[in-house]
Formats: sequence, structure tokens, C-alpha cells
Amino acid sequence: MPRPITTIGFDADDTLWHNENLFEEHHRKYCELLSEYHDSDVIEQRLYETEMRNLELFGYGIKGFTLSCIETAISLTQGQIRSEEIRRIIDYCKQMLEHPVELLDGALETVEALAKEYRLFLITKGDLRDQERKIAASGIAHCFEHVVILSDKNVESYSRALRKENIAIEQFAMVGNSLKSDILPVLELGGQAFYIPYRITWKHEAVESESTNANRFFELDSIGKLPDILKKLDSHDL
Repeated sequence: MPRPITTIGFDADDTLWHNENLFEEHHRKYCELLSEYHDSDVIEQRLYETEMRNLELFGYGIKGFTLSCIETAISLTQGQIRSEEIRRIIDYCKQMLEHPVELLDGALETVEALAKEYRLFLITKGDLRDQERKIAASGIAHCFEHVVILSDKNVESYSRALRKENIAIEQFAMVGNSLKSDILPVLELGGQAFYIPYRITWKHEAVESESTNANRFFELDSIGKLPDILKKLDSHDL
């Protein structure tokens, strides 16, 4: 039986608010823009390959994504892309950066309720400035004792963040939509995890194996169900 949970970490993008839907719409407009040069399958594949090559340099986030979009467009058009088309790509990405934060159904009520019973941490990754903007605009920052913005999420980064705040991994649970980034690293460390899939999963976040520790892993279909399952865990009804 896992030890009682005292601290809960929440992912941000696509766990508390919508994010991947913005990328989905950008991809649609990007493929449409370049449709005179290649079909959408080729465009998507080349863009993904460029993103993966650039990830170590640019990191996660819309700004690095924008640079990869421009680089891919130049390559796919053999340098023939017009300046106004590059301007449109930049404008698409600015629109993403300026988009209002839209909370998922039940996110506000859930974190406000849990903040009364647990220490809550917001643990996200990506571009520092953009993540700070979204957190400030979300209207739920007051619910979190600490906000941690990582360049990447893995066993080492979680371990450092938890040690810094003197959090016992056995009493920590992570809530997120990505098995790769939010769930598996925490389970590997010995924590507990609540997986809430979003309707879209970025290819880079997909994992071939979804093997988990059943004793410490829970899958939910909405964030609003989290308080009830935590109550059951506390009372050993699960």
C-alpha cells in the first residue's frame, strides 16, 4: 500500500488548460500555406524531423517551434518561399503566443478544492516567458505553493525538483496528460501518478510501451474525478 499522498504536482499544458489544440490549428494552416509545394504528409513529416533536430538547441515551446517551421519551409521550397509567406508563419505563431488561456472543464474547481487538503505544485516545461504568461493568465496560480518550469521532464529533473523542496517521493503524486513526461518518470522514482489523457498527443510525447506500476498508477477521463479518487485512496477504499 503506497504511503498517503501529501503533495500533488500538476502538469499545465493540456492538463489544466488547452494547448495542443493551438498547435493542431497551426499545423492545418501551415500545411495549407505550403500546399503548392508538397502534400500535408510530407510537410508534417519534414517539420517533425526538423523539430527533433532542433530540440536540443531550441527546447520546447512556441518560439522554437516557429524557427523550425521557417527552416522547414525554406527547405521544402528549396529557398523559393516568399517573404510574405514567412511573415504568415510568424503571425500564426504570434497568435498562439497571444491566445487566451482556456482552462479545461473542472480544472479550477479541482485545484481549489485540493489546495485545501494538499500541497500543490505546478510542474511544467517549455519556454519560460510563455509558461509564466499562461500561469499568470490562468487565474489558478494562487492554488499552488510552488511553480517549477523545467527545460525537460525526466527522472533527473523531477528528482532535483523534489529534493529542493524536501518532498518525499513516496508521498508525492503527479497529475498529467503525458505518459512520457508526467507519469513514467515519477513512477520510476517511486511516486504515484494520475494520467488524464488529452484528446491530442504530440508524436514526441507518445511512448511505445505503456507499462506502469498498477499499484501507483491511475487513469482518469477527466480532472474533475481526481478529488474523489484521492479520498478513496486516503480511506484505503481502492
